[in-house]
Amino acid sequence: MTDKYKILQTVHSPADIKTLSNEQLLQLCQEIRDYTIEVVSETGGHLAPTLGVVELTVALHKVFNSPKDKIIWDVGHQAYAHKILTGRRDALKTIRQYGGISGFCKPKESEHDIYGAGHASTSISAGVGFAIARDLKQEKYQIISVIGDGALTGGLSFEGLNNLGHLRTRMMIILNDNAMSISRNVGAMSKYLSKITTNPIYNRVRDEIWKLTGKLPVGKSTIRTGIKKLEESLKNLLVPGVLFDEMGIRYFGPIDGNDLPHLIETIENIKDINSPVILHILTQKGRGFALAEANPQKFHGIGPAAKPGSAPAKNVETPFLKVFGDELIKIAKKDKRVVAITAAMPDGTGLSEFAEVYPDRFFDVGIAEGHGVTFAAALAASGMRPFVAIYSTFLQRAYDMLIHDIAIQKLPVIFILDRAGLVGADGPTHHGVLDIAYLRSIPDVVVAAPRNGEELRHLMQTALNYTAGPFFIRYPKDTAQLNRKSVKSTALPIGQWEVLSEGKDVAIIAVGPMNHIADKAAEILKDQGISTKRVDAKYVKPYDEKLLKTMLKKFKHVYMVEENNYPGSLSQAVRAFSASIPGAGQVHAHTLPDAFVTHGTRAQLLAEVKLTPEEIASAVLKNMDGK
Repeated sequence: MTDKYKILQTVHSPADIKTLSNEQLLQLCQEIRDYTIEVVSETGGHLAPTLGVVELTVALHKVFNSPKDKIIWDVGHQAYAHKILTGRRDALKTIRQYGGISGFCKPKESEHDIYGAGHASTSISAGVGFAIARDLKQEKYQIISVIGDGALTGGLSFEGLNNLGHLRTRMMIILNDNAMSISRNVGAMSKYLSKITTNPIYNRVRDEIWKLTGKLPVGKSTIRTGIKKLEESLKNLLVPGVLFDEMGIRYFGPIDGNDLPHLIETIENIKDINSPVILHILTQKGRGFALAEANPQKFHGIGPAAKPGSAPAKNVETPFLKVFGDELIKIAKKDKRVVAITAAMPDGTGLSEFAEVYPDRFFDVGIAEGHGVTFAAALAASGMRPFVAIYSTFLQRAYDMLIHDIAIQKLPVIFILDRAGLVGADGPTHHGVLDIAYLRSIPDVVVAAPRNGEELRHLMQTALNYTAGPFFIRYPKDTAQLNRKSVKSTALPIGQWEVLSEGKDVAIIAVGPMNHIADKAAEILKDQGISTKRVDAKYVKPYDEKLLKTMLKKFKHVYMVEENNYPGSLSQAVRAFSASIPGAGQVHAHTLPDAFVTHGTRAQLLAEVKLTPEEIASAVLKNMDGK
């Protein structure tokens, strides 16, 4: 490390910050912020979230003794400073890279990563579990769950709060509120009130008064009721914590989460309260990086080699999500029944422009996928045509609603599953490798996978015309490989595959963008004198049994190529189907393994799982030699 990181280079574990003065801790925060910007600007990663919680991270490791005291980060994409302070300072240069450290918390990576997560709203429920385990084992330590105001929109958070309020076990929740606007009650008065209500003397006096009134021979109920009402009235007037207090969780704050000395003092004052507490802090997302402060949404995550003086690089080629967003605007212009729904991901799903053009027909439900799906069900039942855009892995959180609220009622809701397949640097929590399996098992649904942008447009029109039930369209975080941008959208026959080229030696059937890999494999085979029939299996369910039956009878070897785990895959279904056909050719499955794949670039991961043109062509040649 360079000389500008004088304090940071001496920190190898949380123990190294225990003796630092407030002045040194403030300098450490600045060095962590500078180092994070320096590294992430080169490697890429989640920049704005972690910059906002540098002071909180330092404060938590200053006050508590990790890993004995258990700090649980919701999602974990804001935990880069935590990684730096827990022995992974130098390893940060490999974050989200193939073979490097994860962009989220990962227990196998460090004993300080108590709980692994890549999806939001889990930290409170997890914290309650850790707290009860501690109590049952009669151990003594604190549980600290850090959760953002965005994650608090998820229903799981409130389920955890409800259960915690019932159990009333000792635990601390840090509510990290990084909204851009800060309400007027944040300032000197709020800080003063917070100092009073978090002071250990205040809490002892409060508890003693409560115990004392309980010993009164008469009138104790009336007096206690009066005390309680007075306390609630004052808190309701000055701070927004009554809801939590009524649930049985002591509320403190809001306080400035970027004011390190005050933050440390506050946490010190409330850390030993023998009941559940919630500390509400206000932080600035992207703090210390002017561009991220001005546009935290854009700098939530950045690509590699983005310099501090420039905006994140734009993709040269059009991604699927852009094609989807543009086409939906065109569809909505012609059909006033069309509405768009997303779960806190307008940018990530390509709906930001739609939201500007049709604000009254755009609905961001927050991190509440289950609600979003049932909300869409009711819209469809009322005659609207909802397009629900949710990442493949995030839709997993609404599986019951897919079945109970939509599929059973055969409601025409159109689902757009972005990030289907291997997403790259975010790793196993975000790889969309299970959707084909979990959707194929649902009766009476249509599941489609476009191979390019033109096909996505056609399938969107097909879905709009389909009214017999839900329609799912899946595509990866990748380029749409547009060829004819002016193509007119037309509905396609449900369940019908497309023959891309005829051949006489082998057949290769591919799903979605895997068709491009299959095409290249066919070119390699052509150079070897092997003629390949190429088929685009644009429908995963229902699939083209008529065409498939013909191919299985004609070819001794049929190769399936899809970016999904094998169990529950189309390949597995085709193998089962082939068993019913006398003399059917052998079905070879080129899918993802029955395992969770690590993080890395999409190309690196496809190579690791052997989903490359060279690997497929090699397998074909090997089987041809042994025929």
